[in-house]
Parts: sequence; structure tokens; C-alpha cells
Amino acid sequence: MKKAIVSILVLSLSLTSCVSKKKYADLEAKQKQTQDLLNSATMKLNSCLTEREALANQVDYLKKNNSDLIDSSKELTVLTQKGAENLEKSLESLKEKDLKISRLQDALTKKDSVTLALVTSLKREVGIDDPDINIKVEKGVVMISIADNLLFKSGSYEVSDKAKGVLGKVAKVINSKPDFECMIEGHTDNVPIKNAVLLDNWDLSVKRATSIVRVLQNDFSVDPKQLIPAGRSFYIPLVDNDTPANRAKNRRTRVIIMPKIDQFYDMIEKEMKNMSEGK
Repeated sequence: MKKAIVSILVLSLSLTSCVSKKKYADLEAKQKQTQDLLNSATMKLNSCLTEREALANQVDYLKKNNSDLIDSSKELTVLTQKGAENLEKSLESLKEKDLKISRLQDALTKKDSVTLALVTSLKREVGIDDPDINIKVEKGVVMISIADNLLFKSGSYEVSDKAKGVLGKVAKVINSKPDFECMIEGHTDNVPIKNAVLLDNWDLSVKRATSIVRVLQNDFSVDPKQLIPAGRSFYIPLVDNDTPANRAKNRRTRVIIMPKIDQFYDMIEKEMKNMSEGK
């Protein structure tokens, strides 16, 4: 009997011991699982905290950037307003300059129109078909070049009777333009000349010019205030003085008909004054 009781107690203790180990193992497994979950949660929490800090920094940057943009926008608005004002002033200035240019061009066009009319008149009066007479516009003035064989004998400054027919036609045009000036230019070749009256080609070119001026004034009543005699000697040749034919081309007299310089500048000055007064 006693042996039976002892056996039962041993079996009971043995069973109790087995159950405790199993529960312990289960608890240990659950504890490990819980620890893993805790570790995972801790990692996620730390990651969230890091992201939160980064987002907070980004928000601060965006706030500052937004503030800077607002300030820049205000400055840009001020600059844009000033730029618009400056642009408007520049456009007004350009308009004024365009107007000035337009008026000056009109003044020059009027001068060119008068010059063109003068050329037409001269061609009709003098006779452009004569090979010894050349009429052209050069640098805004009318130039009539007359070969010396129509005006003078070789080495002489006395105007021939034949020349007076041509000079009479030129005088008619000059007299019709009392507001114009007329310069008479004498040109020679480079052959030296010297006699009791003439020292050199300067003398010859000047005396030929003054001779024509006297004919225009005395024979054809051209106002002497319009006349300007000038001698150019042989320093402005048309061609090289290397052949008799070329030297003949260089011996010539130029009649230059042009608006009075002071009158032309008065016209320009008047236009400038009108522009400054906004007329």
C-alpha cells in the first residue's frame, strides 16, 4: 500500500514537472516574439522621429524661402514699376528724336528738291549735250564744269566772246536764284607758267576766276554778293597730267551754285528751335 502511494506521488510530481517546462517554453517564445515586436516598433519610432525632424527642417526652410520670395516679389514690383516708368520715358525720348530726325530730313529734302530743280533748269538753259560742259550734283551742290577751250585762249585769263554765250545762260539761272551763292573755281594743268603778270598757276587760276566773275557782274547783272572767285591751281586734277589730252581735261572752270551756308544753317536752327519748343 505504502509502495502504491509512493508511486502515485512520484508520478504526480513527474507530471507537474513536465507541464511547467512546456509552459515555460511557451512563455519564453512569447517573450521573444514580444521583444522582436518591441524592437521593430522602436526602430519604426526612431525612423518616424528622424523623418519628423527632417520634415520640420524642411518646413522651416520653406517658410523662410516663402518669406524671401514675398520680399523679392515686393522689390520686383517696385522695380517693375520703375522699369515701366523708365521705359515710358525712353519711348517718349525716342519719339522726340524721331520727330527731330524727321524734321531735319524734311529740311534736307527741301534743300535737295531745290537743288534738283536747279539742275533741271541748268540743263535746259545751258545745254547738257555740249561735251565741253558737264553739269552734276556733288555733295549737295550743283556744279557746272566748263572746259577752258570754251572760255580762254591758252595761257590767257581774258574771257572769249564765245564764252559769253554760255556764261549768259548761267547768269540767267543765278539771277533767278537770289538766295543762292555762286563760286567760280579756276583749275589749270601742271605745266609751269610765269610772265610779267603771272607768277605761277595759282595766279592763272585765280585771275581766270575773277575774269568770269567780272563778266557775270558787268555783262549780265549778277549780284556781286552772290559771287565768290577761287583759284585751285593744278592741285585737284580730274586725270593725271601725263598727256596733252588729259591736261586739256584738267584745264577747266567750275561754276558751283549752292544755297547760302548761313541761310541753310538758319533753316536747320529754326527747325531745332521749333522741336525744342514742341512745335
